[in-house]
Amino acid sequence: MFRPLALFIGLRYTRAERSNRFISFISLISMVGLTLGVAVLITVLSVMNGFDRELKTRILGMVPQATVISTEVIGDWQQLADEIKKDPEVVAVAPFIQLQGMLTSNGQVAGIMVTGIDPEYEKNVSIINDNMTEGSIDTLKSGDFSIVLGEEMVQSLGLRIGDKVTLVLPEASPSPAGVIPRFKRFTLTGIFSISPEVDSLMAFIPMNDAAKLLRLPAGAQGIRLKLDDIFTAPMAAQKAAAIAPDQLYPNDWTQTHGNLFGAIQMEKAMVGLLLFLIILVAAFNIVSSLVMLVTDKKADIAILKTFGASPKLITQIFMVQGVVIGFIGTIAGTILGIIFALTVGDILGFINQSFGLNLFDAYFINYLPSELRLVDVVLITGASFILSFLATIYPARRAARIQPAQTLRYE
Repeated sequence: MFRPLALFIGLRYTRAERSNRFISFISLISMVGLTLGVAVLITVLSVMNGFDRELKTRILGMVPQATVISTEVIGDWQQLADEIKKDPEVVAVAPFIQLQGMLTSNGQVAGIMVTGIDPEYEKNVSIINDNMTEGSIDTLKSGDFSIVLGEEMVQSLGLRIGDKVTLVLPEASPSPAGVIPRFKRFTLTGIFSISPEVDSLMAFIPMNDAAKLLRLPAGAQGIRLKLDDIFTAPMAAQKAAAIAPDQLYPNDWTQTHGNLFGAIQMEKAMVGLLLFLIILVAAFNIVSSLVMLVTDKKADIAILKTFGASPKLITQIFMVQGVVIGFIGTIAGTILGIIFALTVGDILGFINQSFGLNLFDAYFINYLPSELRLVDVVLITGASFILSFLATIYPARRAARIQPAQTLRYE
């Protein structure tokens, strides 16, 4: 791309001399700005990718991606499930019954969302079985009135495996003593750990036991769907509900957690754009340093032209410095960005634990996730190289237009 003579002279100009220390300082600032811009952009986008991944795998691994809920109990839910599975987007299905109540134990009370499940089917649509810290969802057997709780709920109620916990339903039952809430004692047989939000709100019991609590006939209240692509959830739910439009109505994750996902995507786009301006400013600094260098080297350019140097050679000489600044700054920024992206979670976790800052209390997870993606690194590195190269064009062309006679007249 560059002639050997252009490389030789251009690289010599990148080294500081006593007469152009200020120019070299501006070049160094440009390089440092480019390094920081690339490193911060890679790190921040990796963190946003981590939040996006955690939302998809943890939250949407527990919260139904799509459901169809019936206005009455579905007795033959297996037949409906087989019909829904004919949709190629549907990977697996599972029946459920959902109810809300309060758990009480050891003098503590907490609200809870209880889901009655069939463990064999639930394994195919949920990540709960892969995140059990104690016990298993296979312990949820009809008639045993067993329950599986999240780690946060277990700690808040002071429970251990085998302990009894009372579920209080908001429905009231008449009795000789008056109207009293309906309640049932359950045995804790499993503990899962997904995220603080999920662990403190969700519980699982056998589906048949849930039906008994609600005084419903045997069957399911709805069907949960796991999809090949979560973004097809609204359409898949509509298709499933169309099987029995008078009885079923659809629901999907975009209605329950769509705002959270949208906020993460918007933050990723806006933060990426703002941080990209750092790289843009560094590129403008390259223009400034090269313009000053051209002004400082007018006599050298004139002498080179009198010895037969072509405008193309002069252009290449001054493009070399900008390309060197861009190359070093981009490579250094990429290396730093990759290192920070791979370690930022551990670093902030250590700071959070050491100083008790509670940095992650506002989020749906209790640590800082990070996912380094090759496509992001390639795009950021490529954009930085391109901007650095484009920044050299104007100063280099300006140098090529210098007239030797006019310049040397004042030397």
